[in-house]
Amino acid sequence: MQAAAPDEQDGAKRDAFERAKRVRLMLFDVDGVLTDGRLWYGPSGEVLKAFSAIDGLGIRLLLQTGVTVALLSGRDSPAVAARAAELGIVHVLQGAEDKRAAFEALAARLGVSAAQAGCMGDEPIDLPVMRRCAFACAPREAHELVRAHAHYIAGAPAGGGAAREVCEFLMRAQGTLEAALARYLA
Repeated sequence: MQAAAPDEQDGAKRDAFERAKRVRLMLFDVDGVLTDGRLWYGPSGEVLKAFSAIDGLGIRLLLQTGVTVALLSGRDSPAVAARAAELGIVHVLQGAEDKRAAFEALAARLGVSAAQAGCMGDEPIDLPVMRRCAFACAPREAHELVRAHAHYIAGAPAGGGAAREVCEFLMRAQGTLEAALARYLA
């Protein structure tokens, strides 16, 4: 894929910023977004996942600004449920074979339109939701097709700050980042 010219990059960044202003529901895929995509298997066959504390704080800050956060995963994992509970994420959609249907059911239940939703994914299975949402983003390691459909591509790695970067981008666009961080400066 050819790199965009500086003017195109500036325009794309402005477009992503405008799209981020409207987000009221932000969905995150898990494997390859909130984790580095590797699956570790324990001695009893249990799947272990490593989550970043950096991403976790970003999500907590975003939640405090009033943006609803949801996890949308094709896999079903007790580790995901535990991490979501720890972060205060109420909406955890696991084992979703049809991610778009799961997203649309959640959006309808919350009264949020696709124009008010964002999604961060890394694989083609995420594209039906990303293409439906007004703000689509991806970690830098995402599949090439996914990056081609993203409005924002994080510079930080998946499972190592990419979700935090997106959370801060959203808060910056919505004018809530300074207030979210102010309590740490008191």
